[in-house]
Amino acid sequence: MIPKPLTTEYNPYFSTYIDLVPSGADVSECLEDNMMDTESLILSIPKKKLEFRYAEGKWTIKEIIQHLIDCERIFCFRALCIARGEKTNLPSFEENDYADNSFANDRDIDSLLDEFDQVRNCTMSMFRSFDPSVLSNIGTANDHPLSVRAIAHILVGHELHHMKVIEERYL
Repeated sequence: MIPKPLTTEYNPYFSTYIDLVPSGADVSECLEDNMMDTESLILSIPKKKLEFRYAEGKWTIKEIIQHLIDCERIFCFRALCIARGEKTNLPSFEENDYADNSFANDRDIDSLLDEFDQVRNCTMSMFRSFDPSVLSNIGTANDHPLSVRAIAHILVGHELHHMKVIEERYL
């Protein structure tokens, strides 16, 4: 069980995601459940809608999946660094630049979901490998405090946020 982080353990920006994690939920189980729910939702969408943009400048569903993959990799790197005691301020990233350079729309949805599965399985394995004592370790990312346990909650809530956006704006 990964305890909910204190509000002092993350940039207030991330409260949007952390607040989406059900109270008392086992975040480790949520990571696995979300993966299956996300895949089910994406596979239920007609292929022609996967490259639909609900407004100019908005991402396609394929780009959202790639965004989830990219963010998960970045946040896992941060979690590993912080768990191991890294003291360096970890860098920010510009999500729109990543999306613009992802070429997600050139990919088959099955390859995106396969990559998503692989990344998520690595995420779950990494968090399971952490000694409980490192979950409250706090480092710095983008000039803000960030704990290992906050990262786990951010990952869960971030995915929930984007699935809600897909359901409300794309379908």
